[in-house]
This record gives sequence, C-alpha cells and structure tokens, in this order.
Amino acid sequence: MRTDTANFKKLFLEDTPLLDVRAPIEFSRGAFPSADNYPLLDNHQRELIGTAYKHSGPQAAIDLGWELATEEVITARLAYWKRFINHSPNGYLYCFRGGLRSRISQKLLRAEGIDYPMIKGGYKAMRNYLLSELEKQCKSLPLVVISGYTGSGKTELINWAQRSIDLEGIAKHRGSSFGRTDSEQPSQINFENRISIDLLKLSQQPGNVAIEDESRLIGCCALPPTLQTAMKAAPRVLVEVPLEERAKRIVRDYINEGLKRFAAIEKPPVQCLGEELRFNLNKIQKRLGGQCYKQLDEALISANRELEHHGNSEAYIPVVVSLLQNYYDGSYNHLMEKSKQEILFRGTYSEVQQWLMDSCQVN
Repeated sequence: MRTDTANFKKLFLEDTPLLDVRAPIEFSRGAFPSADNYPLLDNHQRELIGTAYKHSGPQAAIDLGWELATEEVITARLAYWKRFINHSPNGYLYCFRGGLRSRISQKLLRAEGIDYPMIKGGYKAMRNYLLSELEKQCKSLPLVVISGYTGSGKTELINWAQRSIDLEGIAKHRGSSFGRTDSEQPSQINFENRISIDLLKLSQQPGNVAIEDESRLIGCCALPPTLQTAMKAAPRVLVEVPLEERAKRIVRDYINEGLKRFAAIEKPPVQCLGEELRFNLNKIQKRLGGQCYKQLDEALISANRELEHHGNSEAYIPVVVSLLQNYYDGSYNHLMEKSKQEILFRGTYSEVQQWLMDSCQVN
C-alpha cells in the first residue's frame, strides 16, 4: 500500500496526478498543472461550515459537515473520486492543509475498500515549496535573455531551444496590447506555480536556459519579482531582423493566424478581428499621440476592408511598419539604453538559432 507523502519535488518532477478536494472557489484561485478538482464540499457548503467554525468552534463545524453529507452527496463524491482513481492509481489527494477534509475523503474511500494516499501539508505546503524553489532556481539557473525588436521571432526561438521557458506560452498571451489569444489566462498563482515547476525541471540538468525578454506584465499575469530581478541581471542575446521581415511575421501571426480564433463565432471572423484590432489600437492612443493614432486607425480601417473584400492580409504590412516605427521600436530602444546587461551574442534569426543550438541544449 502506498503511504501519504511530503516528497513535493518528486510529485512535480513526475507530473503526478493530484486529486484536489478543496472547494471550486479555492481551486480557481490557485492549483497545480496536474491537479483535477473533485471537491468534498461545494462553495456553499464550505461557506456554511466556515461560519459554524468561526461562531461555534471546530466540533460544531464537523457536526454540520456530516449533517450536510447526505447519502446522495456522498454517493456523488465517491463516483467522481473513483473515476479519478481508476484513471490515476498512482496519484494523491489533498485539501488546503492536509487536514480534516483530506482525512474525511480518505475515510470515505476506505469504506469503499480504496486506500488512496494524501499529501502531507496539502496545497499550502506544496505552494510554499514552489515559492521557495522559484526563489532558489532564479538565483542559481544560468538564464540567457533573448531580446530583439517586436516581430523578431523571439518566441519561436524560445520554443525551438531545447532548454528554455516560454513565459508567453504559460501566460497564454503574447505580451503586447494586441497579444490576446483564444485561451483564458491563468490566475496569478497558477502562472507562478507553472514557472516554478518548469524551472525545477530544467534545474535537473546543467546548462543555459533561454528566456524571452518580457516586461513586468504579460497580459494580466505579472512576472514574479524574483524572476524579474534574475532576468535583469542575466546576459542578453540580440535577434536582429529587418523591419519589413518583422512586419510580415506579425501579419502572419496576428492576422492570418488570428482569424482562426473567431471561427466558431456567428459574426464573420474578419469583422471580429477588425473590431478587436481597432479596440487594441485605441488602448495605446495616448502613447501614440492624437495625430499618429488617427492616421493608424484610418489605415487599419482600410486594411480591414481590404481583407474583408479581397482576402488580402498584406494590406496590413504598412500599418504594422508604422506602428513599429512610431511606438514599439522606440519603447524597445528606450529600455535597451537603460539596460546594463552583458550582450553574449547578436545576429540574424538563423544565427541566433545556431547559437541556441550550441549553447542551450540538453547536455
């Protein structure tokens, strides 16, 4: 029989299946990539028991819990748990602190002849472990920051490198005002947990780790301060790509690929994309200045019309070139002027790709 565990490192390195018996509201605030939520208590039941605990003490809360645990409720819970355990016999269950809810869940399962181990300390202990590991790995892993103007293909290079961490992929956002994807962004806690787990896995072998140059916010996800500090101290590799080539890559990624996000919507995808592009442009209106914004908005309307009537996405290239020249490139230059980071290498996309092959591979 497997026993309860506090070997958090092994759990995360092996992506061990985790049965989270906390209430759905707790799970939504923060969990782990390999966890599924099959709660012992729903949100309302948790609230009632919490109130009983606050006003009348732990025994009153326990008594109310068993009162709420009708035969129908217990049968439904056990059905969920059995399906999970049959699919993941090597997993573990946990609640918030590895206390009463975990023990009650184990008791109910044992009555069905199932011994399923729990995680000592529960969610709180695992979360603290990941926060500690994040601090540790940010200080010890040899990070290399991949930098370059917008549209240089930095994310592609990150995904191509053997040893890398894709922050935009984890955040499910491309990082700019136009960077929304078709996936919902994770909670801040889930964002941090995933970064910590990925860094922990990378730390199991020596070698450089490539990471894309990012601002503090990637959509609504904020880089952990300890990671920001590590990235500011890490050396850079600069990707140098001509303006026109960058604009074509952006049109490919944001227009041609972007249309696919609206395929299941009743309105025409071209119309949806055009409205979103204008909305995003409006978000940076103050930074562009009134006259520049007006010219770009008019050009964008024209490009949207060209795509709608003729399917020609190349009409966006001049719009993107202007946006890069009038906003994104200037912001990047300003940041680079302030940076005192060592530059390890600079070159074209293919040259940086070769550098990554030589310097950020699994040993």
